[in-house]
Amino acid sequence: MDLTIVGCSGSFPGPNSAASSYLVTAEHEGRPFRILLDLGSGALGSLQRHVDPAEVDAVLISHLHPDHCLDLTGLYVTRKYRPEGPLEQRLPVYGPQGTADRLAAAYEGIDEAGMTREFDFRRIVDGLSIHVGPFVITPVLVNHPVEAYGFRVEAYGVTLAYSGDTDTCEALGRLFGGADLVLSDSAFVDGRDETAGIHLSGRRAAEAAVAAGGVRRLMLTHIPAWNDPEVCRAQAQDVWPGTVELAVAGETHTL
Repeated sequence: MDLTIVGCSGSFPGPNSAASSYLVTAEHEGRPFRILLDLGSGALGSLQRHVDPAEVDAVLISHLHPDHCLDLTGLYVTRKYRPEGPLEQRLPVYGPQGTADRLAAAYEGIDEAGMTREFDFRRIVDGLSIHVGPFVITPVLVNHPVEAYGFRVEAYGVTLAYSGDTDTCEALGRLFGGADLVLSDSAFVDGRDETAGIHLSGRRAAEAAVAAGGVRRLMLTHIPAWNDPEVCRAQAQDVWPGTVELAVAGETHTL
């Protein structure tokens, strides 16, 4: 399983990265299967450096804040208005309740069908696994001001756990436990950001990964451009027994 960091900037695109989007790839039945975890603002442009958007097999949206979903409006354009004609197959898009309406509202002048001719919208349910090619993706409801999920992605005995946006919660044990790589929100800085129920800090991400047990690698992501990533890393490193990694846009990691 390969994880490509399409975008990892928290809350808005930064000077060096689009907002949240992660491409996960694995071979199955003689071809690569590709899923996207989120497609936030600015991410569609970066995605095209790694894959033709038409070759994505499914998109999973953690929640409906624009830094996690808004570039689906551009993906819609790439499927509907191609010079050679629209793509025949609808793309499965998994998201929280209201995903289809949220995207239609973001695209001025769209007709009553919204994006349903291009996207096959499917509702995420906490704990109900989704199967795409070799992948088994289990959504886990997490702690954010809106309906929000982390995703546990498994294939060939390897597990990637993506937190989405969350603060500390019991569900992180179920999401992170035994993962080969935890890709965790680290938008907040201890001593500066004290509002509860929105984001993890580096320290809280590390605490959750340690408490979950069996996690092999911890990688911090969703760090806004106004943060110093090394501060986030240092706060996590105080807790995490191994080396804390930072997500970097454009990098690919093999699990």
